[in-house]
Amino acid sequence: MPGGRGVRPLRSEVAELLAIQAGVCVRPIPFRVRDAATGESRVVSLPCGARLESQCPPCAKRNRQLRMVQCREGWHLEQEPESRAREGHRDGGGDAAVRAAAASIHSKIETAGEGGGEEEGGARRVRSTRRRQDAPRLPKRARRAGTVGRAVMGPDGVMVRPSMFITLTLPSYGRVRSGGVPVDPDRYDYVRAVRDAVHLPMLVNRFVRNLRRVAGWSVQYFAAVEFQKRLAPHVHMAVRGTLPVDEVRQVAAATYVQVWWPPVDRVAFEGRRPVWHESAGCYVDLETGEVLTSWNAALDRLGSDPSAVPLHVARFGAQVDVVNVLAGTEETEACIRYLAKYLTKSVAAGAVSGGGEGWARRRHVRRLLEVARWEPCSPGCANWLRYGIEPEGAGAGLVPGWCRGRAHRAEGLGYGGRRVLVSRRWSGKTLGEHRRESRAWALAALGVREEERPEPGGWCGSGRGRGMWMWLRVRRGCWIWWRSGSAGGWR
Repeated sequence: MPGGRGVRPLRSEVAELLAIQAGVCVRPIPFRVRDAATGESRVVSLPCGARLESQCPPCAKRNRQLRMVQCREGWHLEQEPESRAREGHRDGGGDAAVRAAAASIHSKIETAGEGGGEEEGGARRVRSTRRRQDAPRLPKRARRAGTVGRAVMGPDGVMVRPSMFITLTLPSYGRVRSGGVPVDPDRYDYVRAVRDAVHLPMLVNRFVRNLRRVAGWSVQYFAAVEFQKRLAPHVHMAVRGTLPVDEVRQVAAATYVQVWWPPVDRVAFEGRRPVWHESAGCYVDLETGEVLTSWNAALDRLGSDPSAVPLHVARFGAQVDVVNVLAGTEETEACIRYLAKYLTKSVAAGAVSGGGEGWARRRHVRRLLEVARWEPCSPGCANWLRYGIEPEGAGAGLVPGWCRGRAHRAEGLGYGGRRVLVSRRWSGKTLGEHRRESRAWALAALGVREEERPEPGGWCGSGRGRGMWMWLRVRRGCWIWWRSGSAGGWR
């Protein structure tokens, strides 16, 4: 400022502001790409690909728009999508192997969360599948193949295929003010709030399974998880096809998840923690010399107790909103914008905001984080050591209260799942395919011919037959390289 001693902005701050105004990445990652066959090299800057506005606003905006395209293309399909991701012969079967491994892991996690799993001897634990007496019965229709909903006759005599926009919320944990702050924090059920957030992914999965059973076809969905003012997660879901509103609410009321985990009502280690015994390969109590109960032994004890009850039963709240929408309407576009509204915003960034109740809101956040710090988030969570149980697949270095799971972080507040949940047969395309199609459309609209360039990792065309590209990352004046273990190429 003239005549004064105002603080001048740094060059980096000016560069970031100009990059945001131009819509380019704020923190591009430089690479030197070298053709192993010809020796030609050049410098290429790739965007950082950040998903939050606090990290890189332009990249977060592009990711948000890409999700909106993905939601729009799969919501009101009239024909079955052609899923190229399921054709293993086009990519050597690599995706099929990855999907099979992921499905196996997901099955084990879900089974362990419901008290199943396998014992050390190989026998599978079986628990009664009888529905709870306090859960209403679900109607069931005959199954039919396909993912497209039924067509109905519109008021103008035209056949249309409406779809649904569903909002699912968690139950109440205590009275709250208009800003989301509890009226009486001492009577607010923080433990139940955190446990519902931890097990929300399984609850959503169970809701979709029940919805498919009632609908009679393979219901496809695009869902986004957001946080309410009271900092409890809720789910907005775009569903292809439609059902009666009363049936959807009946499905939500009948959906529950029983978490058959060992009890955590008694703290075995307060102010101290067990240590890892290297030769024995387990955790022991230094004061008594006793070996901690293993995860499988704890589940065996739980299964043999006829009076045992689940650690937690997760349910949705009574507030279930269902809206029927038609393709090409402004209401559909508004729903798509609402789904992607908070995908680029961090939960921690807006957790302490609340106007005049800022101090009370910060106290509310601290109490949620304190409960989430000690709550077990998975069978392999380090917090099980606090309750005298060795986590599943335990190894050296586990410390109770310092689990690396996303459920314990400030941006999760107990929720450790993904912010976007998309069914496999939603649009028939992967997110990478949507990204490449969006890029090709933009270049064609601008009349720009896309220059042939190598992709990071693996093999690609070099203009002189098929060659191998070596990617060298430029970092502080030096280059580092690494090999791709799956494809055997350089990147």
